[in-house]
Amino acid sequence: MSGIREAIAEAARVVVLPEGIAKLTCSGYTPDSVTAPHFFVGEFSVDFDRAMRRSLDEAEITARVLVGLNDDRAAQRILDAMLSGAGPASLKQAIEAARGAPGEYALGGLAHDLHVKRVQGYRWYEHQGTQYIGAELIIRVIGEGGS
Repeated sequence: MSGIREAIAEAARVVVLPEGIAKLTCSGYTPDSVTAPHFFVGEFSVDFDRAMRRSLDEAEITARVLVGLNDDRAAQRILDAMLSGAGPASLKQAIEAARGAPGEYALGGLAHDLHVKRVQGYRWYEHQGTQYIGAELIIRVIGEGGS
């Protein structure tokens, strides 16, 4: 899972935020501290043996995006742009671009496919004593179970 987590963070790095906004920082793990705006891959669950002989596992990954609170309205506009389904700031679009071309494996060969399923938990988050506005993205990844 470490490679998959890092590959998702790498895919998210291509997000382009509006001019004047700091570049999105990304981590394939839950960081000790964040530099907002920050995207990181957090918890995951794995359903093993979705097909016979370890031929398919399915993971559901929870990623978070946190935005600083210098101005609550502006922060929410930035977050909304990252949570949209399309556009230069869309995390969904950036992550799903890592699916590869038809017939190619996703995430540089680490998975068969992936899909950003939904956004949830749009709310205030506290991370290491600092408040952020943020949300979770739920990402489904499927791949061969034997690896």
